[in-house]
Amino acid sequence: MPSPVTSRSTASTSTQPPQSSAISVLLPCYNEHDNLPIITYLLFRELSAADNIASFEIIVVDDNSPDGTGKVADRLASGLSGLQDHFSRDGKPVGSIKVVKRAGKLGLGSAYAAALEQAAHDYVCILDADLSHHPRHIPEMLKALQCDPSLDICTGTRYARSGGVAGWDFKRRVVSRGANFLADILLAPGVSDLTGSFRVYRRRALQRLMPAIRTKGYTFQMEIMVRAKAMGMRVA
Repeated sequence: MPSPVTSRSTASTSTQPPQSSAISVLLPCYNEHDNLPIITYLLFRELSAADNIASFEIIVVDDNSPDGTGKVADRLASGLSGLQDHFSRDGKPVGSIKVVKRAGKLGLGSAYAAALEQAAHDYVCILDADLSHHPRHIPEMLKALQCDPSLDICTGTRYARSGGVAGWDFKRRVVSRGANFLADILLAPGVSDLTGSFRVYRRRALQRLMPAIRTKGYTFQMEIMVRAKAMGMRVA
């Protein structure tokens, strides 16, 4: 699982305890009928228990999945009160769900843009809906930004001592590692995992980056980090 660490280019040095913040979680989906209820449950469980998260919203973007993911998202949103009651804090709900439906598979980057338009909070988390990333890491990643106002992004990485991947065969590991190695040489982004998608952004940074993005598919993850460096943003 990707695990958040400080990149070689920056460090968060503040020891002040973070204030509690609200966060928007963007969850693009395509054929995630089985995974969406699980990742939603995990998000509610982990974020409701985090001391540094005051409230959160999950924004599900479904690209007309043929497996009925959109209907699952609707059921989760309509049954929200059950999740809120189970994971309340002092008897008050801390989480909510929004559903954005699109006509078809229009690209990952545009899915993030559609979700960002609905985001209400100053911090924005992006993760995959296929259970690639465990939400338990989100409070830690958020804390890096809360403790250091100069940071714009905190990214997870598979390629550090505390990171890693489970369930990949040797070929997939070699391809992923090779792609990141080449990208590091050619683009010098200053992060060890350029193709990963598990990140927390300051909303203002993501809003500044999105209009500059030209790719629509999975290379979005690579382009956004390269452009962040070009714009002088700091990444943990």
